[in-house]
This record gives sequence, C-alpha cells and structure tokens, in this order.
Amino acid sequence: MIGSQSSPRSADLNLDGTLDIIMGAGKNESQKSTQGVIALSGKTGALLWQQESEDQVYGSASFYDINGDNVPEVFIGGRSPYFMALDGKTGKVVWKYEFMHENDSILKHARFNFNNSVFIPDQNNDGYPELITTNGGNSKANPSSEHNRYPGVLIMFDSKTGSILAADTMPDGKETYMSPLSFVQPESNEQLILFGTGGETISGNLYLATVADLLNRKLSNAKILASEVDHGFIAPAVLADINQDGYQDIVAISHSSSILAISGKDYTLVWKQKIKNTESSNSFAVGYFNNDAIPDFFTFVSKGEWPNNTGSLQVMFDGKSGEVEYLDSIGCTGFSSPVVYDITGDGIDEAIISINEFDCTGFTESTISQIENKLIAINFDDQTTQVIDQAEGFKNIFSTPWVGDIDNDGFLDIVHCQYYSYGGLLTFLGMTIKRIETPISIKEQVRWGGYMGSNGDGIFKK
Repeated sequence: MIGSQSSPRSADLNLDGTLDIIMGAGKNESQKSTQGVIALSGKTGALLWQQESEDQVYGSASFYDINGDNVPEVFIGGRSPYFMALDGKTGKVVWKYEFMHENDSILKHARFNFNNSVFIPDQNNDGYPELITTNGGNSKANPSSEHNRYPGVLIMFDSKTGSILAADTMPDGKETYMSPLSFVQPESNEQLILFGTGGETISGNLYLATVADLLNRKLSNAKILASEVDHGFIAPAVLADINQDGYQDIVAISHSSSILAISGKDYTLVWKQKIKNTESSNSFAVGYFNNDAIPDFFTFVSKGEWPNNTGSLQVMFDGKSGEVEYLDSIGCTGFSSPVVYDITGDGIDEAIISINEFDCTGFTESTISQIENKLIAINFDDQTTQVIDQAEGFKNIFSTPWVGDIDNDGFLDIVHCQYYSYGGLLTFLGMTIKRIETPISIKEQVRWGGYMGSNGDGIFKK
C-alpha cells in the first residue's frame, strides 16, 4: 500500500561491489509509513533496510560518509517536515531535523516540505561538506490564493551533526519548491547558490546568491535572473556550458513553460522560448541530441492546467540557439524527468522517459481507467521511439528513471518505478521497482543518469 514521489539514486551500501538503490516512499499524503525511505540491493532487489516517516518522503537522496565506515550516509527530505541523515549500512537515524523554532524570525517558517539537498564545501572547518536545501510550500493553502502561504527558507545544515549553520527566507517572501543548485565559476572562489520561488498559481523569481549572503542572512542581496507572473519556478534548473566560454550557463523552465538560457559569465539572456498553453514541473535532461558539440536540453510539459491537463508534449531544444528541434505528443500528464544515454552508439544521445497512456482528454483525477505506463527511448536522429518496458494497470507520475552500470560489468542498467493504479492518479496502492539489464555497452560515461543528473547536482559535465 505504498508508493513514491521520489526518484531512485544509487550507492554501494553493503560493500558488495554493486550499486544499491535508495529512494523515498510512503503512503498517501499525511499518513505515517514504516517505509518512508527504502534501500534495495542492486544485485537482488532485496530490501536492505527501511526507515519510517510521518509523511511522504518525496526527495531524492544525497550521499556522503560522515562516520568513517566507507559507506555513505543517506541525506533525504520530504513532507511534514522531514529531513534526515540515515546510516548507510543500517538505515538508522544519525540525525534529523526537529521543528523547534517558533520564536525564530526565519526558521519559524521552516515547517513545511524539504526539497533535494546539494553539498557545498566545508564552512565550519570540521572537515565535512555542508548541505544546502530549501523548505517551503503549505499543502493546505488554496490554489490561486495568497492566504496561508509563507516564505520559503534556504537552509545550510552541518552534514556531520545536523545543526543549522545558516538560514534565510526567500527575498520576495514567496514559497519555494525548487531544489537549489550550488557551483563555482572559473577564476572565482565564490560559491554561488541558484534557487527559485513561486508555485503553480503564485508568481515567483529565479535567484542567484552567494554562500556568504546566506551565512549573513542577506538573501535580499540575491540577483533576480528571471521573473514569472501567476506562476513560479518549481523544477530545478540545470547548468551547462552552451557558448563554450568555460562558464556554467543556466537553463531554467518556469511553471508556465518559459524556457530561459542565461549566460553564466555576465547573466545576460542567451535565448528564450515559450511553449504556449502548457505547464511544467519537469526538469531538463541534458545531452548531445544533435551533431554539434553544444549540450542540448529535453523535457516534457503538460497541456492545459493541472489537475485537468489534457496531454503531454515532449520537447528538445538546441542548446546553441534555443530552437525546438524535436516536438511530439506522447501520453498524458506526468512529472518525472528524462535521463540520457547514447543507446545506439552513433554519437547522438537518446532520452529515456516514463509516460502514462490513458484517456486524458476530459478526465478527472478520480475516474481514470485503462491506464498503462511505458518506459520509452527517443531517438532524436531519426525521430523514432522504442518501448523498453510497459505495464497495464500501472502509472508513474513523479519518479525519474535511473541509468548506469550497477554491477560494473560494462553494460547499461536501467532502474525504473511503476505504481499500481486503480482510479486516482495520486493514490498510492503499491509499487514495483525494476532493474533491467541491457546489452548496451557503456563506451562513454553516463552524464545524465538520474534526476538532476548522474551526480544529483544539476551540473552537466562534458
């Protein structure tokens, strides 16, 4: 009776030389579950451990060994609020976030949902990196209303102890759902933080700040890179050098499907696109989808307005110009993101996505029947698709697949999730996690093999 809005990530937790699969899970929203976080053997699929939660753990894991046993700990967050460090070997709690901040002008707002975390270099000289994440979003607030909406909070945790080293509210006082990114540009030691505000019906901004701003509670100094009216920035942005100047450029998509490429050198607009009459909470996959050496971007967007979306569009943008080079309409709404590998070995990457097929022209969330989930690969060279796996009566609304070499045998493995469906799109009634072995030889590194990339940091490395 469980399900997940999380995406699988991998680490070798039992030191058997095979990567294991870790992801958040849970029951329906606001329900306690003994399986809030699960770790599965990459070799057999057997449950290695599980950790309970009071609500859904929808975040994806970050990993770092903080106890010196050569097994990374699992850092993961979700609703109600949930943010924990779990022992990688046993799943036991190392530390957890406790809301005890009613009298703190900043942290009193950090009582909602924790998004994905990223590591930054050690700030308190204890020899361990710190974690940056965001907390925000009140599920009890009514759509299109500003009432009961509270400012999101950007938080820096000591990864070793869980103590909060710094926190500040969003500069515009808006909620946040976006997982932050952190990076350093060439010829600079300044650690930057990219984050966003707003929601499905709430205006928001895309911001760039420094770690120093956060440490000083001065996110008001953050630079606004982009703004959107009546929609915010929900999906994590991605970083890739699209003009070959050595700087990480920023590519982001707003909830109203405005796509912006911003120069990392001077923060000017490189190109902009808009997919009209659609919405997007889906992040990009980054790869080489055409014949040039510039990274390109692929995602999918939903037609119409949630919860009454009427289909899905798959869109690939040329990284250099921003022109749409691939457009299709397969399946219905879904919020998972693509992953990438050159399956055919022709030097042009394919995208792997999870889609749901049902009658979505006039459905209501509680009256869906005859649903089928498919895992497909899209070949941008000849614009064909190939079905990798499919299951009638199953859905996948949120989970991004994972691709890589689990057992270090030189061949590509695919891990993806499917959820039993009977009626509602968002109801959890049971889940299946599959590992598929392929005959595809890994000749190049897997650059974008999971949600927010192979390293979970949103950065595309050539």
